[in-house]
Amino acid sequence: MAKEKTNRKNPRQPKVEVVDLFCGIGGLSYGMKSAGFNILAGYALDWTCQYAYETNTGGKFFYKDVKLVTGAEIKKLYSKKKNTIKVLAGCAPCQPFSSYAFKKKEKDPNKYDLLYEFGRLVGETKPDIVTMENVTQILNFRSKPVLKDFVEKLESLGYFVDVNKIFCPDYGIPQTRKRLVLLASRLGEIKMIPPTHKKEEYVTVRETIGYLHPISSGGIDENDPLHRCTALSPLNLKRIKATPRGGSWHDWPEELVLDCHKKKGGKTYGSVYGRMEWDKPSPTMTTQCTGLGNGRFGHPEQDRAISIREAALLQTFPKTYKFFQDEETISITIASRYIGNAVPPKLGDVIAKSIINHLNNVQHEEKQETK
Repeated sequence: MAKEKTNRKNPRQPKVEVVDLFCGIGGLSYGMKSAGFNILAGYALDWTCQYAYETNTGGKFFYKDVKLVTGAEIKKLYSKKKNTIKVLAGCAPCQPFSSYAFKKKEKDPNKYDLLYEFGRLVGETKPDIVTMENVTQILNFRSKPVLKDFVEKLESLGYFVDVNKIFCPDYGIPQTRKRLVLLASRLGEIKMIPPTHKKEEYVTVRETIGYLHPISSGGIDENDPLHRCTALSPLNLKRIKATPRGGSWHDWPEELVLDCHKKKGGKTYGSVYGRMEWDKPSPTMTTQCTGLGNGRFGHPEQDRAISIREAALLQTFPKTYKFFQDEETISITIASRYIGNAVPPKLGDVIAKSIINHLNNVQHEEKQETK
């Protein structure tokens, strides 16, 4: 990931300070740091994220429910230096609005309110810039229009708001992830930078993980503790061997097909137990992305599910990213949750570059007005 050095090269360029709500292990913060932003702190309700967040972003981790966070304490984190831009960022947990959530009868009603808490903190803190990432389904969520309310809250506070539906391959992210990105500024109109990749330039699975050392089901690369994968049962080994590249359970002989997939409803889950394709972006990395039966998470060629390292690389975490203090005894389940819940660092970098572009435009307009 190329590091943007705009702040260092141009002494007039304001320094940008970031506080990240719902920070997790720091994907968004790390991407912004890569663009030259100063990451001050992150808040999350998972204390196990502290090591990864602090080690990789340099920000202070706070294990605290956002409902108990106050604008006054966030204000204290920002410096009082002139020519400093304050950013409040965050990715409120998206599970209530995801397509998967609608298939579950029981939902956590408290998670619907987290975007309202974000709005409250914006009102109490009044940062220069706000950014939020979430699933695109939040645009169509009618029973509780939290996004509409969030946008109206920002506009009432004097922010210019831009809401975008992002297809991640358009920005060099090697997975077919679709996300909503909101940018808001008190300084003037703000926009996402244009896409950086055309369809024929999309980053592929092969480019991202094709160089890694082959491993078997349940195996570990002795030179890379994170390049490990779950062990498949004898039956699932037969299933993955019967799955062609880019294929799924639809390609199996009848005796290997699960009973649930033979039913009318089960036929809609066309990607489960599927293999990825080498020369296309991967599917979206989820919190269960290392499980063969949870999506198209089979390796394109090897008879296994993808490893933690492969999931992390497809999520654009660099190999230098430290997820655990002890990488020898890690949990694949926990690692998958970290990766699936994270904002891809590359997307954080794109958001930061959009903010830099906005600040440059504001600076240019100010110069024009003084002439």
